[in-house]
Amino acid sequence: MTLPQRLSAGRLLAAIVMVLLVMTAAVIASTVIALDGLGSARERSVDQVEPAGRTAKDLNRALLDEETGLRGFVLTGEDSFLTPYVEGRKTEVEAAQTVRDLVGDVNGRVSRIEQLALQWRGQYAEPTIASIRLSGPALSSAQDLDRGKEIFDQVRVEVAALQTDIGELSRAARDDLAHAAGVVLWLVIGMGVLLVAVIGGLSFLLYRMLVAPLADLAAHTRQVAEGDFTHPIDVGGPRETVMLGEDVDAMRRRIVHELETLDAAKTELQRSNAELEQFAYVASHDLQEPLRKVASFCQLLQRRYGGQLDDRADQYIGFAVDGAKRMQVLINDLLAFSRVGRLTREQTVVDLNEVVRQVVDSYSDRVEETGADLRIADLPPVRGEASLLSAVFQNLISNALKFTGPDTPVITVDVQRDGEMWKFSVRDNGIGIEPEYADRIFVIFQRLHPKDAYPGTGIGLAMCRKIVEYHGGSIWLRTDVDSGTSFEFTLPVVPELVAEAEEAHA
Repeated sequence: MTLPQRLSAGRLLAAIVMVLLVMTAAVIASTVIALDGLGSARERSVDQVEPAGRTAKDLNRALLDEETGLRGFVLTGEDSFLTPYVEGRKTEVEAAQTVRDLVGDVNGRVSRIEQLALQWRGQYAEPTIASIRLSGPALSSAQDLDRGKEIFDQVRVEVAALQTDIGELSRAARDDLAHAAGVVLWLVIGMGVLLVAVIGGLSFLLYRMLVAPLADLAAHTRQVAEGDFTHPIDVGGPRETVMLGEDVDAMRRRIVHELETLDAAKTELQRSNAELEQFAYVASHDLQEPLRKVASFCQLLQRRYGGQLDDRADQYIGFAVDGAKRMQVLINDLLAFSRVGRLTREQTVVDLNEVVRQVVDSYSDRVEETGADLRIADLPPVRGEASLLSAVFQNLISNALKFTGPDTPVITVDVQRDGEMWKFSVRDNGIGIEPEYADRIFVIFQRLHPKDAYPGTGIGLAMCRKIVEYHGGSIWLRTDVDSGTSFEFTLPVVPELVAEAEEAHA
């Protein structure tokens, strides 16, 4: 499959979301329809059929009350016995209308009951009441009694049939309710199973089309990251994944090209280092030997012929001797600078307290001369080359003793823990350094003062930076001090040395 034909991850996700939305909408719609059917069945059973059954019983009682009231009136002739008859008629009308409103005419039985009740009252009850009120209680003829009983028996039959029909309606409503509840239950179960299947299928599809290609790309990338830069990266999947794979493979090819360039540069650097080694050898032997001769003979001229020539000749000889000496110092400093990080020795545990003590002892005359006050904290042990670390403290302390101000020099050497690094500081109250020179002072041969005012080659601070960086730290000039100079540099903390020191102090 070519790249333009591949489905993008965005479209794939949109399709999956659309399928889920359609499924969710279908589930919701089906559930709503099923619940609506369940509600209708419940309403039919609870709110219509069951109340109709109770009302049918009320209708039956009302008709019986009418018959009972009429029978009492026939026997006694007292109007009080007609009360159930009158009230029963009202209840009959209301009950019949209620049944009709709830469940309809129920096979025409409500209408027949009304007709038979009206016929019973018109042909028997009302004439009997009128006759008794005219002539008083008397035995009714057998023909009238049979006629009234026959009609009322028909009423009873229809009422019983009405109750039976309503009972059938009640059973049918309950069956419909149970069926609707079953439909809802099975619908929920079916939709749940379907959703699980759809979500599972979509998840599998998502894994195959998105996760698996990304995992494959990650595996290829790890193989390249482990150093197998010749391993090609070719992955499938959606368009974005394929494009990402092509970008990573392009980066791999670029790395291969850069490595080839780096190998060439490495070869050139090795050649250059070899030439530098040769230059260092020449500088340390071949150049210094004639320089020593020049210095020796100039000093010999100065001793033997000093005062015999004119003052200008003595001055020229002094210039030559001084230049030769400074040239020797400059060559030695330059050689020492070039050896840092190039001629490495095994790094060992360095006691910085002993290193600083030796540095201070080497400047004891200058300390006594200036009356300097040295305040040196308890320094931690570190891992490194003692001679190089000694050069760092030597340069910083010598500068503090060299660039003094009008006050008695106060030199402070302190340290504090800063995460995984020790942060050392060397502060003084001397003439200080302007903030704009904070970077320039660490460049080789950069001087801020004339050599006549303050001697030196301008290599010291550059060497400090090179040594500190060689040991994995950094060095800088603090520019937020009010007076004097404050240098800070960092060296890595060695956890086992810290633990040993803590045990020793405990």
